[in-house]
Amino acid sequence: MVILGIDPGIATTGFGVCRKVKDRFEYVNCGVIETAKGQRVEARIRHVHDCVIRLIETYRPEAMAIEELFFHNNQKTVINVAQSRGVILLAAEEMGVPIFEYTPLQVKQSVVGFGRAEKRQVMEMVRILFRLPGVPRPDDAADALAIALTHGYRCSNKIARLQTLADSKKTGGR
Repeated sequence: MVILGIDPGIATTGFGVCRKVKDRFEYVNCGVIETAKGQRVEARIRHVHDCVIRLIETYRPEAMAIEELFFHNNQKTVINVAQSRGVILLAAEEMGVPIFEYTPLQVKQSVVGFGRAEKRQVMEMVRILFRLPGVPRPDDAADALAIALTHGYRCSNKIARLQTLADSKKTGGR
């Protein structure tokens, strides 16, 4: 299973790609999509959309995991991030990639085991879990990998629970 994780933004959108191999997740790639501050918002979100389409074409993910919108104090920032997030969701929909959304709390809980973990703890766990020599940079790329891992873990847990339930029914609950 290949998962594309996305940390949406208007200036910088993080992406992280991982794949499940047997019982663990392997790092494939990560990076950022950047837009120029001086550009019109329409041009910036078009660029994000087009880049996400290219990521989907390149990596052929079976799922896209994206962070739910987190409300900041700056309303203009929230609106621009929401617009970027919207075109990211549109790109996934256009390409037929199922979308899964996770809150920052869910990501921290899945990756670190503690929902109130600090950002540096999440980034270090991403490094450890993917056996990378250093923490992925910039932060948005590491965040996107954490979001991808969150989906992978949650999907794996659901499959394991369903398998256990199916096995239990076969053996009559023994």
